[in-house]
Parts: sequence; structure tokens; C-alpha cells
Amino acid sequence: MGIFDFFRKKPNREALVQGMERTREGFFSKIWRLFTGGQVLDDEMLDRLETLLIEADTGVDTTAKIIRNLQERSKTENGLKGERLQEVFREEVMSLLKQAPESDLDFSRALLNHPHVILVVGVNGVGKTTSIGKLAWHYRQAGKSVVMGAADTFRAAAIEQLQEWSRRSNCRIVTQKMGADPASVAFDTLSSAQKHGEDVVLIDTAGRLHNKSGLMQELGKVRSVMSKVIPDAPHEVLLVLDASTGQNALEQARIFGEVTQVTGLILTKLDGTARGGIVVAVSDQLGIPVRYIGVGEKAEHLQPFDRHAFVDALFSDATT
Repeated sequence: MGIFDFFRKKPNREALVQGMERTREGFFSKIWRLFTGGQVLDDEMLDRLETLLIEADTGVDTTAKIIRNLQERSKTENGLKGERLQEVFREEVMSLLKQAPESDLDFSRALLNHPHVILVVGVNGVGKTTSIGKLAWHYRQAGKSVVMGAADTFRAAAIEQLQEWSRRSNCRIVTQKMGADPASVAFDTLSSAQKHGEDVVLIDTAGRLHNKSGLMQELGKVRSVMSKVIPDAPHEVLLVLDASTGQNALEQARIFGEVTQVTGLILTKLDGTARGGIVVAVSDQLGIPVRYIGVGEKAEHLQPFDRHAFVDALFSDATT
């Protein structure tokens, strides 16, 4: 089975291609045009490629790695040009994308933990609460029972958003009053999930400035309290990043990773940016797999990340 056959079998191929349109038609189309016409990879092309990759938010370090690898492969193959250059470039980009095992991305999979506890973190405005709602929807579509914990008690809108998603996805939600202790909400949610025998627990968290030590202490307290209810909880820590914020997203990921032991990333708003290179940068620099990407507003637009499909969406026309 060829890579394009694999891509065509993806159920949300059209949504992914459409969602990546701005990125594909922005900097990455310029990159692709560099390789047309049988041009040979030389210093001039490498300089131009380096500029375009950095402008696409691929980042200095990841860009340098791509350039270095292309140079090495060009020497090995006595030059790269045309379709072979395109092929090698795609391979290099794909090699930098960390991907979770396919079984971990299947919402219908058998869960080892009951309940399976997912802590979701990220700063305000990245789409964290909406992503939790979409995850709940996906798990419910797969036949799992879900309870959400509204532990972002500092923002009324966050609680209201989760309440709306609980209605949409037909799942339970545990809330307390505004300003309540987030760790208390997490404790109540896990205890309730055990009592009701639910499959999945999704815990929202406060998303105030990521560089505030108080917030980080708060997240540490939430984790500690969760482990008192279920010793090995949380089983996943998903960090939500806004792809349109570029390198700032990378810095957020580094800080949250130091404090919360992030196991996977959710990159939102890819449909709203022309610089999707941040996906490559985050994956390469942090070594944390991208679990899900958001390419639109609907629940089904939060998709399990597949690096083959992602690279094809970057470099393929919607009609291919």
C-alpha cells in the first residue's frame, strides 16, 4: 500500500486537507516551488529554503537539522534534484514528527485503566476547554462513558463551555462554585467516576499565564490530589497549544513539560494559520508526540494526528 493509498483511507482526509489550506498555500507552497523544474539542491536553494522554513515557524534549530540532513543526503546521492529532492524533503520532515502508537489514538480501544484519567493543561485562549469537549464527544461516539471535571474554577466561561459540551456529547460533568479549589474538583470528579464506573475522566485546568509559579504549584497540587484517589492518575497529560502563536507555543510546551510531565500534545487552530511548521518544531524539539490536531470548529475537526496524512496535507493538492 502506497503512502497516498494510506492517506485516502483516512476518514477525515477532506477536512484535514481543507483545514491545512492556509499553511499549504502559504510558505509550504513556496518551498515546494523551489524544487520544481529539475533544479539541483545548491547553496542558493538551501539559503532560500532556510528562510522559508523559519518564516513557516519551523524554528531555527529544527530548520538547521533539516538543512543539515538534506546536505548529507545530497552528498550521499551525488546531488538531489527534481522529484527525488521533493521525495527526500518529505522524508526529512516526516522523520522529525513524533507520533503516538496508532492504538493510543483509537477512541474505541480497550482501556487499561478504569477509569482512564486525562489531565488537560494549557494557557487561556488556546482552545483547551473546547478540545476537552471534543475529546469527550469522540469517546462518546466510540461508546465510552465519560465524565468531565470543570477544574478551571477561575473562569465562568470555562465551566459554561464544558456544561454545553456535556449536553452535546451526553456525558456527565462535575462542577463546583466559581473560585473553588481546582484540586477539590479533581478529587470529586475521580471519586464520582469510580462510583459510577465510568470509562474516561477528562479534567480541565486553569490556564492563566504559564510563567506564573502559582499556577504551576496549583497544577502540582491537582496531580497530587488525583493520585490519592487513583494512585497512578493521571494516565495522560495532554498539553493544548495554539498553532497560530508560533514559537510562543514551543516555549509554553517547554515550561508545562517541566512541571506536568506532558505525555502528548494537542495543536489547535491549524486552519487559522499559514505557518504550520510549528507542528514540526514542537514535535522535534520536545520529543513529545502530537496526539491530536484541530483543523476546524466542529467536534470531528479534532483529529488523531497521523504524520503521513499531515505531510500529505502540506504538500498535496486537495484533488490528489
